[in-house]
Amino acid sequence: MSTIIIYGSQYGSTKRYAERLSELTGIDAVAFKDAGDCNGYDRIVYLGALFAGGVLGLKKTAEKLSAEQELIIVTVGLADPNDAENINNIRTSIKTQIPPHFYNEDNIYHLRGAIDYGKLGLMHRMMMSIFHSKVSKMPEEELNAEAKAMLATYGGKVDFVDFSMLEPLISAIAPR
Repeated sequence: MSTIIIYGSQYGSTKRYAERLSELTGIDAVAFKDAGDCNGYDRIVYLGALFAGGVLGLKKTAEKLSAEQELIIVTVGLADPNDAENINNIRTSIKTQIPPHFYNEDNIYHLRGAIDYGKLGLMHRMMMSIFHSKVSKMPEEELNAEAKAMLATYGGKVDFVDFSMLEPLISAIAPR
């Protein structure tokens, strides 16, 4: 089965995961903006940063695929990927970005990324500032995992990247 790793990374965490996955599997990794035609592959492993309510580059990549291809989706974000509410929100967003025939919960994985507020672009800093202002006024009991993670990391630099979390994905994409 011919496979390619395609990734959408905003500030680098997703790219780090994609490059490490490529090293561990021998599968080529390419940024979604450089992916071009995907018709020569049976399976696409798409790693995408959770960004602005979606998975960066997923929709554009899915538009290039045929119904016969297999799509494995890996999201990378700050919030805890073990939190059920967070996973539900991510998967709901994924459903809006891809055709229904690609949606398979067995082919969706979630990883934690990193953030360095000092490296955010102006627009992203402004968006995070607005979100922080809104969330910091909420009662503690109303905060979900994503909001708590944002409050805990706001303005700083944190790195939750853990390459050992790639193991289940590696097992899933190993040659059959």
